[in-house]
Amino acid sequence: MGFFSKPDDAPHTTNTPLTKERIAAFLTRQEWYFSEDSDGDLGGSWDDNVFYFFVLGSNDEVLQVRGRWKHTLPLERQADFLLFADDFHRSRPWPKAYTAEEGGELAIYTEVSFDLEYGVADDQLGQFIASGLFTGLRFFEALGEHLGIVDEPGDQGQGE
Repeated sequence: MGFFSKPDDAPHTTNTPLTKERIAAFLTRQEWYFSEDSDGDLGGSWDDNVFYFFVLGSNDEVLQVRGRWKHTLPLERQADFLLFADDFHRSRPWPKAYTAEEGGELAIYTEVSFDLEYGVADDQLGQFIASGLFTGLRFFEALGEHLGIVDEPGDQGQGE
């Protein structure tokens, strides 16, 4: 019995094209609740924040994980958000964070995009999805703490 695995015993991972079906398969393996909306986009709720997993690009080669914070802010708090986001990004390269006016309020979004032009192995795809999701959640949590927004117990949960 040898101390080292033979090269043939090593796991084989190959890059295959990004597809919505592969994203759904990863989410299913994680036992994370998600659904497909009327536009065919995959999304779900984590800690009551909505996240979508998009396949973009002219050749469907870009994975984008986009989150929307469960809270909105009054329009006059945009400067507070921008100062926080600027400070947050000094030490963290992602997620990208931005606002959009929706119904007279500021909606807060995060995005992480990955160019997968040459395909992606299953384990890499899982890491990219999780990275986009969990960095977005970290941003939302830090923003809530910064703004003094405290969630009630029971306000959190995946798939609810």
